[in-house]
Amino acid sequence: MTALPTRAEWLFSFKNYAAAMLAIFIAMGMGLPRPFWAMLTVFVVAQPLSGAVRSKAVFRLLGTALGAAAAIVMVPPLSNAPELLSLALALWVGACLYLSLLDRTPRSYVFMLAGYSAALIGFPAVSQPETIFDVGLARVIEISLGIVCGTLVHSLVFPQGLGPVLLKRLDGALADARTWMRDALRGDRDAKSDRDRRKVASDITELRVLSTHLPFDTSHLRFTSHSLRALQDRMALLLPVLASIEDVVASLRTQGGLSANHTALLDDIAAWEPADGASSADTAVMQRAEAALAARIDASTPAVDGMSSWRDLLTFHLCARLHELLDARVESWRLRAQIDRIAHGGPARLTDGITRVIRARFGTPFHRDHGLALLSSFAAVIAILVCCAFWIGTGWPSGSAAALIAAVFCCFFATQDDPAPSIKTFLAYTIYSLPLSAFYLLVVMPAINSFGMLALATAPAIVAIGIFVARPKTTLRAMALLFGFGSTLSLHDTGTADFASFINSNIGQIAGTAAAALITQLLRSVGAEWTARRLLRSGWSELAAMAGARGASAAQTVAHQNVANRMLDRVGLLAPRLALSRPVEHQVASDAFQDLRVGDTIAQLQRARPLLHDGEPALRRLLRALSRHFADLSAGRIKAADMAGGRGAPGPEVLAALDGALRGIVAGPASMARDRAVIALAGLRNSLFPQAEAYVASAVATAAATFAATSVATTAATATATAAATAASPAAPHPPAEPPNDR
Repeated sequence: MTALPTRAEWLFSFKNYAAAMLAIFIAMGMGLPRPFWAMLTVFVVAQPLSGAVRSKAVFRLLGTALGAAAAIVMVPPLSNAPELLSLALALWVGACLYLSLLDRTPRSYVFMLAGYSAALIGFPAVSQPETIFDVGLARVIEISLGIVCGTLVHSLVFPQGLGPVLLKRLDGALADARTWMRDALRGDRDAKSDRDRRKVASDITELRVLSTHLPFDTSHLRFTSHSLRALQDRMALLLPVLASIEDVVASLRTQGGLSANHTALLDDIAAWEPADGASSADTAVMQRAEAALAARIDASTPAVDGMSSWRDLLTFHLCARLHELLDARVESWRLRAQIDRIAHGGPARLTDGITRVIRARFGTPFHRDHGLALLSSFAAVIAILVCCAFWIGTGWPSGSAAALIAAVFCCFFATQDDPAPSIKTFLAYTIYSLPLSAFYLLVVMPAINSFGMLALATAPAIVAIGIFVARPKTTLRAMALLFGFGSTLSLHDTGTADFASFINSNIGQIAGTAAAALITQLLRSVGAEWTARRLLRSGWSELAAMAGARGASAAQTVAHQNVANRMLDRVGLLAPRLALSRPVEHQVASDAFQDLRVGDTIAQLQRARPLLHDGEPALRRLLRALSRHFADLSAGRIKAADMAGGRGAPGPEVLAALDGALRGIVAGPASMARDRAVIALAGLRNSLFPQAEAYVASAVATAAATFAATSVATTAATATATAAATAASPAAPHPPAEPPNDR
């Protein structure tokens, strides 16, 4: 049973209707040739969040102008060669779609609009190439009018700001991270923990995408862009730390359990919550609590050397990670307090601590799949060319409609793993819209003789359908109804509002949509499992490159952090696809979090390598072995699902290289670089080889220690026995002196 419309749904629908009427009223007043295009554009740009509407509006305007310019350049010289013109427009759409798919920010709309705007303007103008400039200019004005009217109405009339939605998502992500932290510190790990980890990664990915609209929001939150992105980076850096702590705690529990001191420390860190406020008193309380916990961590950290056991090394690693956890929590608290203060109208001043955190942030690039983008653009080119071939071969007057509709729908749904089902749904509901469209076109519209009558007559249909556009579950189907309805009304612009034109136009639209669905299903549909495997292989390729890099410059440090951000982004992209994967794929894909930890470890080892001197050769051998392993995984030379435990351990040669590097470095002179390398190596071994035999300390160090201990014990025992014998025996007379040798 359909639920009654909510206040927000009514409001969105009425705003959408008001923007459409405003656009068509201005277009008619300006005497534009196709005013209904302005109304259609309003439907396309409608978004519940006003910040998202504004952020996309600027880029949509730029893309429309660029697409019109491309059509004006291509159509006149190629109008006498329809095959070449079709190829040129198809390649233009494909190239623009490719660039659009590589950018997951609002900037992508520049390329997407540039692509299908050229098709919208160019294909209908083929029969009259001499009018292309006037047609292109008119389409730009009409489309721009729809964009501007939609943006103004959604921004000025009861705007739904991005701020509250973004803060709710942010607090939800922080709460999920706290839940995972408590479970990790207390050793409560189960299948739910794996879901929680992926949920946190997915939260961060959604925040990154959503925050790209923040500079265009009307709330005070738009002044917090830098702080919000820095907080996202802190949360991103927190994930490998929490995952590592979770693994180490589990390993220590299997080796006899944690000491009472360490158990109490972990419980206290899990229970510690920074103060809710941001006053000076709250800050002082938090700093004292942090200092007390940090001092306890220092006191619980064992000293390590060449004789340290595997348990000592794991504990050393755990304590270092606990320090990182404390730092990340405090920095996150400061940034969240800063965001909250500015969001409520406070001054946008930055404290020294917050400024340091913001300046330390790196770039936040998203994952890019060039192969999938190229495949999508290829499918779009083929779909357009198929429609053009049919159009040219048959001389069908409405063939241009099929070509431009194919271009539009190949672009609209290209971000999906399998766009074909969505295009088919759009096709079905476009057909369902035909009775309503025919009624309005052939019965209602002929009786309308003023704008007021038009507004009253179209209100019931637009408002009713708009309510379902506001509901995420029915948005696609409602948009298809609205798009079909608006496209039919646009026949009035050309003076062809008759039954024959109605049938011809809709056959063209249906044919173009069907061609897009068919070609997409044949060439582009890949499925969630295929995409998940590509995401994993992209991560393995970057791990191989990180491990094989030489040197440790500042530029490489930034590059390593960018890799970590992309890997986290991939974990977030994997999360919704895991629900659609087979159990084997689910297990393999779950190891993406392990890749995130490995990437963090490799970056630490690369930074420490130039400072280790004696341990550098062994570390270099290890990194080369890791590089070869991940390169083999990426290239498919190792079947991930065939390895033990899902993706499994790399192999005995990597384990031998890792243990050799660890023995050599931990036995070296104490230094900050040595400690960082030991922390990284212990975490790497525990992550990659959780089921391997326990690490054995250096044989030389162990033998020397054993010999020294045995020598000391033997000497002490001999001395004790001699002293006891002397004390128990009577004093003996000195032996007589030997007679002198006369000889």
